[in-house]
This record gives sequence, C-alpha cells and structure tokens, in this order.
Amino acid sequence: MKIRSFLQQDEGAVIRLWNECGLVRPWNDPKKDIARKLTIQPELFLVVEKEDRVVGSAMIGYEGHRGWVYYLAVDPSCQGQGIGQALMREAEHLLIERGCPKIQLLVRSNNVQVLDFYAKLGYETGDVLMLGKRLIPDA
Repeated sequence: MKIRSFLQQDEGAVIRLWNECGLVRPWNDPKKDIARKLTIQPELFLVVEKEDRVVGSAMIGYEGHRGWVYYLAVDPSCQGQGIGQALMREAEHLLIERGCPKIQLLVRSNNVQVLDFYAKLGYETGDVLMLGKRLIPDA
C-alpha cells in the first residue's frame, strides 16, 4: 500500500471509486471537484495505491482555522484492511505540519458504519448544523 498525491491519470479510477462508495451526488460533478482541488493545495489530494490500482482517496484542505477532509473513500473490496485509518493518519500528519489545530469532516447522519469508523479514530460529533449555499452550479 502506498499513499501519494493525486496524479491527473488517477482521475478515472478516483471517480469510479467515489461512485462505488456512494460519494457522488447529482449536484456535484466529480470532474469539476477534482479540477477545483488541483488549483488549491493539490498536494493534499491523496490516493492509495495497492497492487498498481487506486483503492483509496482523501481530499484535504486547510484554510488557516480548521482542516477538512472530503471524499475519504476506500474500495469496498479493501475495506477493513486499515486503508481508511492510514489515510486519516496521513491527513492529520499533513495538517499538523501546516500548524492546523483542528480537523473536521462531514458525514451523512444515516451513515452509521462510517460514523462508527470515525468514532474509533477519536472523532466526536459536534453540536452544530451544517449550512450551505451553492454559488456555482455544476450543471
């Protein structure tokens, strides 16, 4: 298993992975999300390679106040092998290197399996509501 920064040739494999993991939504074009990430902290867009194929991803960001993790995905056939934990450890490490004091992420409230995964890593549910407003439609 090798964790490395995303390369443009990973795009198709990463989008397939996101689809297999149920992360793609109709209102978010994954190609546009990737292109946007590559303009800001592209080194914080990670993939996991195992036997020459992409089996994991994490999109990380830091804006000076908090670190964020998006699109954490592990190929369903490889889940339970420590890949997600390794990605989160690397995300935390990269953020600490940048002086980031806190990390956050979003999980759909009905995704109990993923909530359990993060709880085992020491993540807690915050007493907040997420608000959002679309500024640039992907359609």
